Amino acid sequence: MPSAIPGFHAVVPAGGAGTRLWPLSRAGHPKFLLDLTGSGRTLLQATVDRLLPLTGAGGVLVVTGARHAVAVADQLPELGADDVLAEPSPRDSMAAIGLAAAVLLERHGEDVVLGSFAADHVIDGSEAFHRAVREGVVAARAGYVVTLGIAATGPSTAFGYVRSGALLGLDGAPTVAHASGFTEKPDAETATAYLATGEYRWNAGMFLVRARVLLDHLAAQLPALAAGLREIAAAWDSHARGEVLERVWPGLTKIAIDHAIAEPVAAAGGVAVVPGDFTWDDVGDFDSLAQLLPGDTLGDETAVLRLDAAGAFVVPGAGRAVTVLGLPDAVVVDTPDAVLVTTRAHAQSVKSAVDGWRAAGREDLL
Repeated sequence: MPSAIPGFHAVVPAGGAGTRLWPLSRAGHPKFLLDLTGSGRTLLQATVDRLLPLTGAGGVLVVTGARHAVAVADQLPELGADDVLAEPSPRDSMAAIGLAAAVLLERHGEDVVLGSFAADHVIDGSEAFHRAVREGVVAARAGYVVTLGIAATGPSTAFGYVRSGALLGLDGAPTVAHASGFTEKPDAETATAYLATGEYRWNAGMFLVRARVLLDHLAAQLPALAAGLREIAAAWDSHARGEVLERVWPGLTKIAIDHAIAEPVAAAGGVAVVPGDFTWDDVGDFDSLAQLLPGDTLGDETAVLRLDAAGAFVVPGAGRAVTVLGLPDAVVVDTPDAVLVTTRAHAQSVKSAVDGWRAAGREDLL
């Protein structure tokens, strides 16, 4: 069992509706609350399981929407009541992570280092993951915003990329390098060219940074957002929380941390990248989910019959038998109130089905 890192806290943003995994993932019960790997643990639980050895008890904060706070607490009895921060409404990743940073600064002082790790990612290779985080904490203590760069398994167009520059030469962090810049979801030709250089890795959106450094960068880039988060954090552990949240939260800038911090700070030389040589997936659609599972079924394999349908991915979630005939690489997701039929090639487009039902006024399906 690895030892906890002194002064290190993990922040787990648990948000989003996982619309590309509809109808399994819904706004009221999103993918991070689901066991999508057949492990017996939800994606959220597996994320916290992976982080607790590095933080120790009391070292994990989950930031989630108010509608999910009870479900999160129920799934994570090892966390205390103060370890779940409930957002009144979604304001994107910068507000979520910034709130956690400001609360940690109030509670633990200037030296606290945080690592942000999404609740809905799947990682295989805990030893390599723990090594990367430990090196990242060293670089964070040296003043850098650190991102984990994932070894790409191919020229995916579904992920952003981070480019590595010269090594920092830090004691205790021999593989950490300057981040030369970020590119958001390039086309296949560009991604192929990137990987041929050996300088690019997938940007998984995992960041490590001193809380004070993060908030100082935010104050320089978006001063009103930084000030609002500090005001909320100062009231968080007091009776004034509700009033301050109601007054300040709705006016906060809605922006991702990549755009608010990572990109401008990287341009100024303040971002570092630590190579993550572990298997990582953001379970972004049914095609990627199918590749994570040992078979092409999530659920009871005996309830599925494939005839001339190699590679068809099936979720028999309604208790009915499902037959797929003559449709190779189909995706069939059967739930009690909704059925999805598509192909693995169209898996990234499932969000349009959600948009279509929303336009039809079927909020009950979302």
